[in-house]
Amino acid sequence: MKKIILVLCICVGSLSYAQVLNKSWKAITEMKEGPWFSSPEAIAIAENVLLYQRSIGGWPKNIQIQKELNDTEKKKLLSEKDSTDEITIDNGATAQEMLFLSKMYRQNTDERYQKAFLLGLDYLLKAQYANGGWPQFFPNKKGYYTHITFNDDAMANLLFMFKELKDKSDYFAIKPSDALVNQIKVAFDKGIDCILKTQYKQNNTLTAWCAQHDEVTLLPAKARAYELPSLSGKESAKIVLLLMSIENPSPEIIQAVKSAVTWFEATKITNLKEERILNEAGKIIDKKMTATENAEPIWARFMELDTNEPFFCDRDGIKKKTIEEIGPERRNGYAWYTNEPKEVLKKYPNWLKKIQTEEPKKKDQQPLTNENYFVVDANGSGNFTKIQDAINAARSYPDQRIIIYIKNGKYYEKVKIHAWNTKISFIGESKENTIITFDDHFKKMNIGRNSTFHTYTVLVEGNDFIAQNLTIENSSGEVGQAVALNVNANRVKIENCNLLGNQDTLYTSGEGTKNYFKNCYIEGTTDFIFGDATVLFENCTLHSKKDSYITAASTPQDSTFGYVFKNCTLTADASVKEVYLGRPWRIYAKTVFINCTMDAHILPQGWHNWSKPEAEKTSFYAEYNCSGVGFQPQKRVSWSHQLTKNEAKMYTIDNILNDKIKNWYLTSK
Repeated sequence: MKKIILVLCICVGSLSYAQVLNKSWKAITEMKEGPWFSSPEAIAIAENVLLYQRSIGGWPKNIQIQKELNDTEKKKLLSEKDSTDEITIDNGATAQEMLFLSKMYRQNTDERYQKAFLLGLDYLLKAQYANGGWPQFFPNKKGYYTHITFNDDAMANLLFMFKELKDKSDYFAIKPSDALVNQIKVAFDKGIDCILKTQYKQNNTLTAWCAQHDEVTLLPAKARAYELPSLSGKESAKIVLLLMSIENPSPEIIQAVKSAVTWFEATKITNLKEERILNEAGKIIDKKMTATENAEPIWARFMELDTNEPFFCDRDGIKKKTIEEIGPERRNGYAWYTNEPKEVLKKYPNWLKKIQTEEPKKKDQQPLTNENYFVVDANGSGNFTKIQDAINAARSYPDQRIIIYIKNGKYYEKVKIHAWNTKISFIGESKENTIITFDDHFKKMNIGRNSTFHTYTVLVEGNDFIAQNLTIENSSGEVGQAVALNVNANRVKIENCNLLGNQDTLYTSGEGTKNYFKNCYIEGTTDFIFGDATVLFENCTLHSKKDSYITAASTPQDSTFGYVFKNCTLTADASVKEVYLGRPWRIYAKTVFINCTMDAHILPQGWHNWSKPEAEKTSFYAEYNCSGVGFQPQKRVSWSHQLTKNEAKMYTIDNILNDKIKNWYLTSK
């Protein structure tokens, strides 16, 4: 009986492996994560993946990597390690292998998988053009391989990958360093900018994209003989899904999506159905299009740039009006129609609803009019060249949100959002290149003991303010107190922004005010986050530039919460070794770190009393479930706290910001 069971187990195991081997390499990489990725079969395939990877970091395409290799094949692959021929992002190459390695690493912490993944990431970053696009092959580029390639969703797939990595989601098991994440963010923003710039204008109206665009002119370009410059019903779909996945989209992204959806609606075909004739082996031996009333919508893969008329080509490059007019080799061996835009049209209504402002618009109100939408461009192409001029032109206490879109550039000015300038949004073109900077500091102001509060680069006094995708900087250097952003208003949301400075970079004030910072980078030296407001910081990076203190809260005595940091990362310059999490500017200070990662610069004692013994009894400093070398709960000062699981449950966005304000933060754009 035991022998029979053993044989049965072997057979079942072999059958399982055979079922996997019979899948395509693409299908294997897309398998659901789970125990199989720790099996001997998966480990054997992973060895092949490592062998096929070239020293530069990328992989060739169209290889069934799961197939067993003999010794001769392995030696050949080792001899080709330094070759840069045929390394590509086409047909899923490189991205698929990286996804497989990530799934392997989650089940088996083999550092070779992580090293190979990061090497692949380095390859992708190096392969990107300065304009944000990617060539089909890198570094050996020739002919149409030099074009920016959207073909087969190559570039869109890379940017989806970069989005997961920059957002620090759990999709990939391998986590790049913070420095590398910053590079990925820059690459992602450049890629999106390239997509926006390559969207084709037809009679001055935005439409869709070609499968490839010239890397210099950005215009639609030719690839193979039968892949002529055209608008693509297939590749454009994945591009739009990518744009729709971006949180808090810029006005340009919103316009791009709306225009593409209009184009999809105008070009869908509902009176044709594709029929495929298969042989006994299941291979397509003929395709034909039949007239069918109320057929499921489809789109042509190639459409004329100026008329949207579908066309088809054989290898002679001569355009035909129907697939029946081209030879069987190309007719049957190529996807001439697609239904992929259906997914865009399915998701579009919810996306459109999501991007609406938080308040219902009156029937007679139109969004983005000349009264509630201004463009600021230092180069003169917008409504204003100065940000303050746009603020001053805005209506006081408006009924609907006022968008101030700020183009890339360095704006050297001191900016104030007055108390009557409510519902203002600053939307930057890009976080790295839209920079508001000024250089006031305590000694320069020289107006007495309260000079600090006058040193701001940006002062927010108007409620319901939003800032996204930009940098606010105090450039005065290490000269003492110098505020970059001073927030003295309620319901302020700062997202995907850089706040740069030294001492006192961010001041959040206003007793009873509640504010929200998400996905921000905040740097400084001493007390670079200080004030009395209740503030939730999520997924932010707090970077110390000097041995000193991160926070200096002055929380009012009757406030339930003060500063709450959730899922944040605490980093420092290489020379920085001794940093406190916080000290009490006023004795009822409240500061809590939850699920944060703390590097080695955080001192074991964690907190300082600022020579105020009474603050040890009145302040509340706490941590929960943090990680990293700097998280040493057993060595913290005795008057700080490590929250229990039940205590930590009270630190939700609902409780910290309360339901009404929380809903504003989550839905406002």
